[in-house]
Amino acid sequence: MEWGTLDVLSGGRTILGPGMGNPEEGVQREFEALGLPFKRRGYVLDEVLEVVRALWTEGKVTFHGDYYDLNDVAFHSGTEMAPLSPLQKPPPIWVVSNPRLVDDSSDERMVRIMRRACRRIVRYGDGWMTCCRAQHPEELTEQIGYLEEAAKELDRSFGEYTVAYQVTMNIADSEAEAKSAFGDYISKYYPELSRAMDLSNWGPVGTPEQIAEWLREFARRGVNHFICRFGDLDQFTQVERFAKQVLPLFEHEIAR
Repeated sequence: MEWGTLDVLSGGRTILGPGMGNPEEGVQREFEALGLPFKRRGYVLDEVLEVVRALWTEGKVTFHGDYYDLNDVAFHSGTEMAPLSPLQKPPPIWVVSNPRLVDDSSDERMVRIMRRACRRIVRYGDGWMTCCRAQHPEELTEQIGYLEEAAKELDRSFGEYTVAYQVTMNIADSEAEAKSAFGDYISKYYPELSRAMDLSNWGPVGTPEQIAEWLREFARRGVNHFICRFGDLDQFTQVERFAKQVLPLFEHEIAR
């Protein structure tokens, strides 16, 4: 209902990016507080997505799963002036998946995790959102392959899905300067997670030309929507540099 309200207030411009949660202690405590099994959080997310999509499209849902049990739950009980539903039916759902966030193994177990994640994305979502593997564009290509397999399995057209990448960047006069500011920001924003993974995987750092080349490479690999944020305590300067120094480097691509 909260997201439906936000969708109405924004004129139908919301995009939901749900994920099952990373392995930080804080996330595990949240699952414990809700009485939900952290190690089964992928299955919990499956049920959440099925329930939410039904509520957003039909306005009501009856669902009996392993973690949620709902009988004829609806947005409209009859006492409200109107159903408290979103403007979009439903708002786009870009399911988050980045299984190698803190585990960069390439064994059979990881492949199974990725394939299951791709089936979830295709079954319940309208797109895939990922992040935090900036030094490994080949992994993007790999998971898009699994997404295409899942779409074929489920008789869906992969061309209808969005591939989105949340990229955290830092623009500076030199790579060394950008790395220093970036590390300071990430260590404060993600104090636990920043110690568990290589900071270089959060996103590109360096000159405007280096940032632009990174964006081009991931676009070539299949990303069609970038969610840009800036790894710097001085956010306003970063936004200004991106607008004035990075975006103009794409004038020829935009013209085509």
